[in-house]
Amino acid sequence: MVAPEEDEASKTEEPSERKISKAKEEGDVAISQETKSFIMLLGMLLVVWLILPFMFKWYYQVGVSFIENAGQIEITPTTFRSLFKNSIISLFKILGLPFVVFMVFGVFASISQTGFIYAPKKLEPNWNKLNIFSALPNFINMKKVIESLKGILKITVISFIGILVLKPYLKKVDLLPSMETISILKFTHKIVVLLLFAVVIATLVIAIADYIYQRFAHLKKLRMTKQEVKDEYKQMEGDPLIKSRIRQVRMERARHRMMEAVPKSDVVIVNPTHYAVALEYKMGEMDAPKVTAKGLDNIALRIKSIAEDNDIPIVENPPLARALFASTEIDQTIPQEHFKAVAEVITYVMQLKNQQPAG
Repeated sequence: MVAPEEDEASKTEEPSERKISKAKEEGDVAISQETKSFIMLLGMLLVVWLILPFMFKWYYQVGVSFIENAGQIEITPTTFRSLFKNSIISLFKILGLPFVVFMVFGVFASISQTGFIYAPKKLEPNWNKLNIFSALPNFINMKKVIESLKGILKITVISFIGILVLKPYLKKVDLLPSMETISILKFTHKIVVLLLFAVVIATLVIAIADYIYQRFAHLKKLRMTKQEVKDEYKQMEGDPLIKSRIRQVRMERARHRMMEAVPKSDVVIVNPTHYAVALEYKMGEMDAPKVTAKGLDNIALRIKSIAEDNDIPIVENPPLARALFASTEIDQTIPQEHFKAVAEVITYVMQLKNQQPAG
């Protein structure tokens, strides 16, 4: 049995796109919790900075209106229900916009890193998690230690930044009792916005670093051994030996069909020892001659032998044989630049058969 350390050491190959895609389907993706925290804090900053003043103003107007008209309200079950209903509606109006903003930022924080993922395997029950002894090693591992150190570092940095931001305003705290309510609210709002802004900037730096680390750790976890790469290649492309055999069988079948087409040819143009190209041309049916068979060396000799057995004329023209072999595939008509040379050969063949060529 291979030890975990040895298994990790043998994973030297970068993960393939197929393995990354498969891991994503199973819900195994790189997620930075610090990035989520940054996005939520950014949403909180926008709410406190831009929306909170309007919330206070609206809440102030509702409260003042209620206090000014308090003596005119007749306390009856009907008016009480109406007052309670209006209070609830006003409360929802005041809190509705921040709620929508937090909901939008929360959804964006979840999908910004990985996009939409459908991973039904994540919903399947894992009974091993209920086994205390099997889950015990997961309570203390390197990942938990790193996360704990990250948490301590994050708290330390944010606390230090908070102290730096609040320190210039600590002297003004003693003046708050002598200030009006609106002034106190504005002063508090200013401090909270500055504090949140500083925390968001610090969290952004931490989130970028954590996202890079999470991506690196995720790809490292998905690394593959050389054998896994070979096995995956075999699954995707098929066994090379089987593919080679299939390719060989296809070539043999194509060669067999080609040899069967030689007797239907009208002429075979050869370089006496290396090339052979069989042509078919039916006047009135074909616009130009087409290649029915071609081959080198042993295949060329085989084509010549079949042509001789079936009384197919064989014409020696080494330059033309080489040119047709290089420029034309089987069942294709010859290129236009070879029309004249081939026409001379076919004219010669037809004269042998005592036929007059058209034109």
